[in-house]
Amino acid sequence: MRELCSRIHPILYPYPVEPMEYPEYSRRPYPALSWSDFGHRTQFVAGRNVPLNEAELADVPGLVYRLCDRHTGVGADGVMVLQASATGADVAMRFYNSDGSLGEMCGNGARCVCRYACECGYAGDTVRVETTAGLVTGWRQSRDRFRIRLNTPTVLEAERVLTLDGETYCCGYAELGNPGIPHLTVEIPDLLLRIDDEEALGALRMLGRKLRYHPALPKGANVNFYQVTGPQQLRQLTYERGVEDFTLACGTGAGSLAAVLTASGRMDGANVQVQTAGGDLDVEIEMEAGRVENLYLTGAALIVYSGELAEEFLQPVVIEDIMD
Repeated sequence: MRELCSRIHPILYPYPVEPMEYPEYSRRPYPALSWSDFGHRTQFVAGRNVPLNEAELADVPGLVYRLCDRHTGVGADGVMVLQASATGADVAMRFYNSDGSLGEMCGNGARCVCRYACECGYAGDTVRVETTAGLVTGWRQSRDRFRIRLNTPTVLEAERVLTLDGETYCCGYAELGNPGIPHLTVEIPDLLLRIDDEEALGALRMLGRKLRYHPALPKGANVNFYQVTGPQQLRQLTYERGVEDFTLACGTGAGSLAAVLTASGRMDGANVQVQTAGGDLDVEIEMEAGRVENLYLTGAALIVYSGELAEEFLQPVVIEDIMD
């Protein structure tokens, strides 16, 4: 397997991409970091050709937090650390939220990882990605479009009633994979109007924050607000744990929404179109014996740029140096 510290060349480059050697100074636990934006969430991809040891893993949350800071870092919603798989997959992915917490999986990020693996020659047009939540398989449909099989729901509830501040909310709930990625779904019939109203959007953000920490959800949850806009069509807005705010899109959230609505009989699971602020996602569900067996997510995986972290950024920050 080639070293996972090979560069991704930005936008215009020949296919396939040949690995490029980094200078010796960059051979650290995080030798390279490429920023990829696939039209949905802004992510980083870091490469490593051997598993991180315990000491290196302990350093990751702090580095992620600094990288994702939009003022003093580069700015992102999360970081994906790639390394060799211990289970026979083409690559292993550890996903970290912008606050440094370890997430189970990121659907939009997984598509980005699939393109990374294809472009760098770690896999062909079919890519197997080891994640904390289980195996995710992706298929290249075009140069910048991928279809992935999301983790199968291990918990799927068409109705879960929550009480908050004296109000009752009839929600749906799903967990994808094992350990499960928790998702709450909340229908907002006038979501499109609220998105365009600053005050209403602020109130929705506060509701998302409160539901995300609801005591009935011991792991917390990503809160997916949605509006049904047509047959097999949704508008989605997700308040994500670990980011603690709305994001441009959430791939596992789109899959969870489609799964909950299919389980409730409101949709049939065939070609569900989910509109987000970052772009459109397609979800397809295959049922078996009355339960969701296969959950597919399709969308873009676009490269914005590639680069290397400066050595000084990887050094511990000393407050006295800043003050001087």
